[in-house]
Amino acid sequence: MPKAATPAFPGFVPETLKFLKALGFHQTREWFEENRALYVSAVKEPLEAYVAALSVACATQKLPLKGDPKKATFRLNRDVRFSKNKQPYKTNAGCVVTRTGGKGSPGLLYTHISPEGCFLAAGFYHPEPPQLLAMRKAIVAKRAAWLTIESKLKEAGLVLSTNEALKRNPRDFQDADEKLWPALRARNFIIRKPITDKLILDGPKLVAAAAEFGKATLPLLKFGWAAMD
Repeated sequence: MPKAATPAFPGFVPETLKFLKALGFHQTREWFEENRALYVSAVKEPLEAYVAALSVACATQKLPLKGDPKKATFRLNRDVRFSKNKQPYKTNAGCVVTRTGGKGSPGLLYTHISPEGCFLAAGFYHPEPPQLLAMRKAIVAKRAAWLTIESKLKEAGLVLSTNEALKRNPRDFQDADEKLWPALRARNFIIRKPITDKLILDGPKLVAAAAEFGKATLPLLKFGWAAMD
């Protein structure tokens, strides 16, 4: 039986960012339902087609990343139960590809579509405490390998985010090599790369850029997977 054709992904459309921007002003279920058709055509369907196309691109480049178009995208509905911000909808769209294809799998390639700025991100976001400890132990135990990864990423213009970093070394790592301090203080191991609003309108170029970014950040992902597995 022939394989099913991958859904075409010509790119997002100008209405994608316009819809998300308007949603920021109209945070009501009534407005959303009135504009649901636009949400489907401008956000939901392009995002799912993008996940399918990116999964194929990753497989072609032998990147161990994939996503189910129906499960790898994030809902617009916000969980407001424990948040001071009670707005019911996010004003951005996002999706991930991971080793398993599920959103909960550690180590990801994330795409963020927003009128406030689009970007790609890769790495480990908010790893669980045992995973974070395993990562820190691996950084110390494999010092040379980790510093090589940092150096190669820096040469490529990619730097680990310092967002949410600790101000001091964790308790069990106070005597670590000073060169390792930034990594040991990290709570996330994430690299971000901005992408232009123009790029998201060109599907093939966006998919190629995301796959290339995934390839550039693969050493970080492999290091984390080895540590956390």
